[in-house]
Amino acid sequence: MVQKESDLEKIKELIEIMKDNDLVEVEIKHGDDKISLKRFQPQQPTVAAVPMITHNASVESATDTAQNLAAKAEPLPSPPQEDLVEIKSLIVGTFYAAPSPDSGPFVEVGSHVDSQTVVCVIEAMKVMNEIKAEASGTIAEILVKNGQAVEYGQVLFTVKPD
Repeated sequence: MVQKESDLEKIKELIEIMKDNDLVEVEIKHGDDKISLKRFQPQQPTVAAVPMITHNASVESATDTAQNLAAKAEPLPSPPQEDLVEIKSLIVGTFYAAPSPDSGPFVEVGSHVDSQTVVCVIEAMKVMNEIKAEASGTIAEILVKNGQAVEYGQVLFTVKPD
């Protein structure tokens, strides 16, 4: 009973550390023991800027303004194909495609993965967090580069399901 209460206290301390340091996932291994904690983080809504036309603008100047804005606008990224599954970052950190600088990548385009396949690691506060595919299929696209900073919820890979 004392051991269970002690373990529960340690888990509560880990949860507080996660909250205090805004960590989303922590995994600790000690011998045969392993604990993995994940927190849900709701995504923040995004707001798009919309050009405004004043009431006293003439129809010609409004049309010119719209044409100029359309010419200057960058093309929108193509929407993801409906049959692809996205693997997103669970935390903010640095993306690493391989377990070490002199190792090959965890996966490449065309690699087959299952739900437990480690596809990359994200370093946050000197802690390496493994990201698993959580889907079964073939890696269709790798959307980030090795060593790149990534945000929470950023799409890292797309997978074509089996």
